[in-house]
Amino acid sequence: MMQATRAMPMTLELPPVKLFSATPQLATPVLANANLTRDFIELSFQLESGRPLPFFTRFDGPITVYAAPSLNQIGQRDLQQLLARFRSEAGLSITLSRSSDARIVIEAIPRARIQSTVSGAACFVVPNVRGWAEFQKAKNSGRLDWTTLRSRTTATVFVPSDAPPQEVRDCLHEELAQGLGPLNDLFRLENSVFNDDNFHSVLTPYDMLMLRAYYHPSLANGMTRDDVATRLPAIFAQLNPAGAALRPTPIIGGNSAWEAAINASMTGSLSFSRRTNASENAVRLANSTTLPAQSRAFSLFALGQLKLRSDPGVAYGAFRAADGIYSQQQSTAIQSAHVKVQLAGFALSAGDATTTLRLTDEAIPVAYAHQNAAILASLMMLRAEALDLLGRPQEAAEQRLDSLGWARYGFGSDDTVRRKLAEISALNPAI
Repeated sequence: MMQATRAMPMTLELPPVKLFSATPQLATPVLANANLTRDFIELSFQLESGRPLPFFTRFDGPITVYAAPSLNQIGQRDLQQLLARFRSEAGLSITLSRSSDARIVIEAIPRARIQSTVSGAACFVVPNVRGWAEFQKAKNSGRLDWTTLRSRTTATVFVPSDAPPQEVRDCLHEELAQGLGPLNDLFRLENSVFNDDNFHSVLTPYDMLMLRAYYHPSLANGMTRDDVATRLPAIFAQLNPAGAALRPTPIIGGNSAWEAAINASMTGSLSFSRRTNASENAVRLANSTTLPAQSRAFSLFALGQLKLRSDPGVAYGAFRAADGIYSQQQSTAIQSAHVKVQLAGFALSAGDATTTLRLTDEAIPVAYAHQNAAILASLMMLRAEALDLLGRPQEAAEQRLDSLGWARYGFGSDDTVRRKLAEISALNPAI
């Protein structure tokens, strides 16, 4: 049995990888059906690029999924858990197949190949092909254009073969969900994977409700936006009866200038100065327009991340302000947990062990419930350092050891896990 220890991070023996159970323990929000109807239309009739989709499309009949051997054992396990959730939570007739002639193919390929194909993408899904070879042949043929479809017959999801298990799982959740259903993302969806802010790692109850509606028998391939819109009130009245009596929440329209700025701030191929300027512009736009509070919080979070090394004071203020917004409601708990990782790091580096413990104790259950092992491991490592500062070395060692199994799932390679542990240990002013 491994002993809890304060061994040097780069020589520390690592425990086995830890894995999550099948279903995340997330609360199901009760939303007004009028809001769900608007969300559904916006998600289903536009691509992320802004191009309109003229027709509603989905798979008809039972759906088979084939995972190529390039998807590793943990990825295969996560895929099976996801398919089980699709069946139980979204009501889909979807099963794993041993045949590469399945309707949906999952193939793992090197990250560099993915990003040379779709710049900046971690993973992607395309219609009308099975596997990389068919995709390469079809690239310039127009077969891969979602806007030309009237129904879906085949699709392939490409995930990175050399990424941490959590990143592969996140790709499976997002890309399979889009291959099956809505193809758009909306920044205003705080409870959804269909959002480019990347706070949610796994599909939420909201996402499963959208997929259940997507495959409702009242809808059919080839319907227009108006056709679908007329049927949605009855669909959501059946699927979400508690939402029928709720008054709709006003939805503030999108702001294209803010979206361009926030997207630029997250584009890794841009220079650091351009990204920083874009994040500062996003904060200004969020403060000076009628954008919702969540947009202001996300702008501040993006600014804080970019300013961490160049201007820690600005970063800290941005994180504090972001958490002041996110922590006000349960629906943004995972967003708050992401911010609390940063705030706990600041508290630890200042020698404030008590605040570090408070922040991590608040965020750890949230990270676990949302199955984000990278955030969970970081919080546990921070908590271990705070316990050391408080003169509780045995508790600290046990917490540190417990963090490593989650870190192996969240961060991947042993060297990356050890570097992360060393990075957080370096924040401890007593080291």
